[in-house]
Amino acid sequence: MDYFAASLRAALGLIFSGDAQVWQIVLTSLAISLSAVGLAGLFAVPLGGALGMGEFAGKRFLEQFLGSLTALPTVVVGLFLYGLFSRRGPLGEWGLLYTPAAVAIGQAVLVLPLIVHLVSTAVQSADPRLGLTLTSLGAGRCQRLKWTLWETRVGVAVALVTGFGRAIGEVGIAMMLGGNIQGLTRTLTTAIALETSKGEFELGLALGLILLAVAFLVNGLLTWLRRQS
Repeated sequence: MDYFAASLRAALGLIFSGDAQVWQIVLTSLAISLSAVGLAGLFAVPLGGALGMGEFAGKRFLEQFLGSLTALPTVVVGLFLYGLFSRRGPLGEWGLLYTPAAVAIGQAVLVLPLIVHLVSTAVQSADPRLGLTLTSLGAGRCQRLKWTLWETRVGVAVALVTGFGRAIGEVGIAMMLGGNIQGLTRTLTTAIALETSKGEFELGLALGLILLAVAFLVNGLLTWLRRQS
């Protein structure tokens, strides 16, 4: 108990003293995860909106498939993209492996099905009169999609925030595609695993507390957004 209490005090000291190593890892994690959500959102939001608005054969199967992909193990995504980005892979010439871009792409692939699924659900829960009104006003398909997404913007925001929470807490992709390089691709999760294995429990605990705080803020934001809806 004394050991844990002393480690906790040391961890809090690292956080509040502005330790450069700690906050560099935090900023790297935030930058990579925000980039991943932004990249995924460019594709996932319109796809989710189109899926939610459309009626076609196989829609239910596609929704179930996307729902199953939301629980996709991160190491599977990391393994697949590692094969693509490795020097002998088809995209090896791009030099992406062990860079922040590779981790961001990996996290984007991971959260894309989740965002599509949640945006589609939000669109389907919209007032059914919305589509009829837009159609009666002569809105085209793209205009209907645009205004439907705008009217369900709280649900879209919930999807993006949920995707961010999923991205920042994953470890498999960050480890496999980033290589846990200090000052470049070392994220909160990979640093916690590394520092704890090295016996640097205080540093690992400090990073764990920050990750816990981020999760708390994400959950708080989700609660607030759901109340707005």
